[in-house]
Amino acid sequence: MGKSYVMATEKPLQMDTEHMLQLKGISLAPYMQLSTALIGKARFAGGNMFRHQMDTMGILIDYGYIDSVLLKAACVHDLVEDVPDYDVNLIRNADEEGEEVLKLVLEVTKQKGQLKGDYLRGIIKNGSHKAKVLKCADRISNMISLGFVTSAEFIERYCDETEYFIFPIALAVDYNMYQELIALVASRRQYLEDSGYFDRKED
Repeated sequence: MGKSYVMATEKPLQMDTEHMLQLKGISLAPYMQLSTALIGKARFAGGNMFRHQMDTMGILIDYGYIDSVLLKAACVHDLVEDVPDYDVNLIRNADEEGEEVLKLVLEVTKQKGQLKGDYLRGIIKNGSHKAKVLKCADRISNMISLGFVTSAEFIERYCDETEYFIFPIALAVDYNMYQELIALVASRRQYLEDSGYFDRKED
């Protein structure tokens, strides 16, 4: 008999009244305001980094995560990394949970000059549960955006990175996210195969 997987967190298929009221009590506006600093930061796949923050938050809600610190961190998770000399006190002082939010944001922030592999290994080894869940939602958003990327080399490299580093993170915290990431990687690899990319590499 195959291995039985249990969801790390109980999540409803649809948002019930209890979770709606929980979400209603979370004030995300101060963090959304901070996140607008990323509107001018373009993404390789199109759009901007502000939209990516909101998308990541939406993915968390889609998976049933209604944790205030997690959702607030999702709104601003790229600010420190992508805005030069960002004043972290803006996050710290955003509201009464600002200190916790900043701590989570810094957990998922790649340090200047840090190799991507070392950064992701650090999350695998030392990341908190919330940091791992946030990283999975972030990568799902990025993998969906990968459908608009035309560089085959970038797609292949990003799929390899997702398989090697993000799959273990997702498997540790949320099997449903893991399944979606597998499907997204398979879709992008199928695109590469259909485009003849692998045949060209062999020539």
